Amino acid sequence: MATPNPLKAALRRGEAQLGLWLSLNSVTATEMAAGAGFDWVLADMEHSTLSEAEALAHMRAAASGGAAEPVVRIPWNDTVVIKRVLDAGIRSLLVPYVQTVEEAQRAVAATRYPPAGVRGYSGMHRGNRYGRDKDYPFTAASEIFLAVQVESPEAVANAGAIAALDGIDCVFVGPNDLAANMGLLGQAYAPEVRALARSIVGPVTAAGKTPGILDFRVDMAKDYLADGFGFLAIGSDISLLSAGINGLLAAYR
Repeated sequence: MATPNPLKAALRRGEAQLGLWLSLNSVTATEMAAGAGFDWVLADMEHSTLSEAEALAHMRAAASGGAAEPVVRIPWNDTVVIKRVLDAGIRSLLVPYVQTVEEAQRAVAATRYPPAGVRGYSGMHRGNRYGRDKDYPFTAASEIFLAVQVESPEAVANAGAIAALDGIDCVFVGPNDLAANMGLLGQAYAPEVRALARSIVGPVTAAGKTPGILDFRVDMAKDYLADGFGFLAIGSDISLLSAGINGLLAAYR
């Protein structure tokens, strides 16, 4: 049987899960973060230089570091990329810029073998323990965590219908792109952006799924937790390193 995914199980129980965004492509940073007590760590392939092979290296580093569930944000809603990262043994995915129910259905289909989906079949890969796990084709989907990002007013309006799909576990607001697509580039903290982001909580929760978001300001992130967001990125390797570097220099100048 598929190894239980603790992130997916905790969210089903209604337990908020806190994570750290990883974009530096440092496996040492990933290993360190995974052992710090975060519920999940995310290797970002969309806004970084990470390749699929490097994403796998980060997953291995996370497993070495601690109990945090490794998540990978793929660069696009691409069936081939999803197939490759799943075959590499990555079971928790974030798919960017999903606008419609049809696009969300395409992401789900990419994670399922026929007849439920279109995932290509290989008898031997890391995901099925190089062919040793004979049950993998029949049980893998049950432990795949799939989150999709809504990053425009149109996508936010579709959040409830997207969340209602079987196979979607989390609908995740991308606040920076949401702001940009509202004509408010660089203004993720504008009241109208935050209000629109919060508007997904009701319909997503009503569908029995988890609303997610990222915010690296402690006060704002805690507000989102109080609002009902259950899958929350609260920092990144870049933001933490940058704050430390800039703060150190500021203490002397």
